[in-house]
Amino acid sequence: MKDKSMKILILGGARSGKSAYAESLAEGWTGERVYIATAQAHDEEMAERINAHRLRRGEEWKTVGTVLDLPGALSKEASRDNFILIDCLTLWLTNVLLAERDAGRAVDELIGALGDAPGKIVLVSNEVGLGIVPGNALARRFRDVAGKANQRVARQADEVVLIAAGLPMVLKPAR
Repeated sequence: MKDKSMKILILGGARSGKSAYAESLAEGWTGERVYIATAQAHDEEMAERINAHRLRRGEEWKTVGTVLDLPGALSKEASRDNFILIDCLTLWLTNVLLAERDAGRAVDELIGALGDAPGKIVLVSNEVGLGIVPGNALARRFRDVAGKANQRVARQADEVVLIAAGLPMVLKPAR
């Protein structure tokens, strides 16, 4: 079995292979595998994406859905023997912004929950700051909030991996 206490941040662009890589980190895990999903199926295309993720994971994963209370879901599910996969931080931040919640406070709460959580925790997030400057204020705000959240989670993580074209590049190696 792999190390029982570790926090890993997986970053990358859309369709880069982040989720599949994150799921592969659970190979050999003998405790419970918990997938904390933050996506909402607002249309058929998103429902198909969610279903594809669920089918790829298989029935060996317990799925917990949360739209806004990611810190609460993490606190409830984390234990020394659990492998927690949070997919994804950027969809959660989208939910927070669209609900007109205080994104800074939400990230503070997540950082607090993450610091207190035992077990192996893998967080997936999009690296959204590599493209052009968005053309509207909400998109720019989202990019800024996501970039700052990724930085804070990366500082707390034991390991940070960037996925590009399905290939993992370790940015912060575990010690």
